[in-house]
Amino acid sequence: MEKFRLLRADEIDCRVAQVRANGLTLLLYKDARCDMNILDETVGCMNWQRSHSRDNANCSVSIWDEEKKQWISKEDTGTESFTEKEKGLASDSFKRACFNWGIGRELYTAPFIWIPSELCTIKEKPGKNGYTSYDTFYVSHIHYDEKRTIDALQITNRKTHKVVYEFGKEIPPTKFKSITGEQIKALDVEIKRTGIDVRRIVGTYHKKYLEELTEDDYLDALEKLKALPTIPPRVDHAPEEIPEYEGLPFQ
Repeated sequence: MEKFRLLRADEIDCRVAQVRANGLTLLLYKDARCDMNILDETVGCMNWQRSHSRDNANCSVSIWDEEKKQWISKEDTGTESFTEKEKGLASDSFKRACFNWGIGRELYTAPFIWIPSELCTIKEKPGKNGYTSYDTFYVSHIHYDEKRTIDALQITNRKTHKVVYEFGKEIPPTKFKSITGEQIKALDVEIKRTGIDVRRIVGTYHKKYLEELTEDDYLDALEKLKALPTIPPRVDHAPEEIPEYEGLPFQ
């Protein structure tokens, strides 16, 4: 059987674990869609299956072994989520079973992630003891060593677009990182809605084409575009043709 590949930065989510007055901690995790995509990609959509037992508390993920001519299964137990308990339990047990197969197991090697209060917004809970934060974060860079251990990690605050955490060896400059085709489509929708010339947008970030925008550029541009009103298209000239960017790969 093929070894499952390591997770890309865009496949890893950040979850706020604890919030204190002076900062917060983050955990790295993957979602069930990520597991499904990697299973399809690695063994083929017809060569794996899942089954649940104990009212979704347990999940068994089975992969067809062509050499042995049999299904090989690995099972694990999940925990309920705060919302949609049954669905959350099934999803969690599935993700844990995929960990048994090695999908995303490298996340267990993540360092302790502490974001100080000066790099995020922390508020005191109304009428309660404790603190909360509505900031969200994403992994802007990750690297692994030959043992599949995380040896470099960079996390960015999605609200401020600033790097808030770095770990390990020198992080390469993020002057270019492709955005996805879906993100380009999202920008196209807003560009057509607002009537803003695409050249003005890319020029703001010192780029020539939409596909050259970084993740931070994309988030900033989308936020600014969404704040603009809808402008009817001009009738004295045809709108500029915007090229298609189907299948743009991740870097």
